Amino acid sequence: MVIVAGWMELDPDKREAFLAGRIEGMRTSRAEPGCLEYTMSADPVDPRRVVLFERWARQEDLDAHLAAMRSRPASQGTGPAPAKVSIMVYEVTGERPLR
Repeated sequence: MVIVAGWMELDPDKREAFLAGRIEGMRTSRAEPGCLEYTMSADPVDPRRVVLFERWARQEDLDAHLAAMRSRPASQGTGPAPAKVSIMVYEVTGERPLR
């Protein structure tokens, strides 16, 4: 499993427009093979931040997703662009329920 997680910073007045412009891209991503989770959401504590969380079954699935995004510029979304972005990829070697 591969996890992609990070944050984006925007003007607080533009955050809702940013998220609204990404809903169709989230739907498209969730329908792709190997996508287990794909969510961008407003940080409930910091009005400038949007949090990104993705889970992919395999690295190859994430690679195919990224290639598809690059070939479809419209999949990047509409509306305002973030001022700052920090996104990391994590390779997961195992998982277990939280107890």
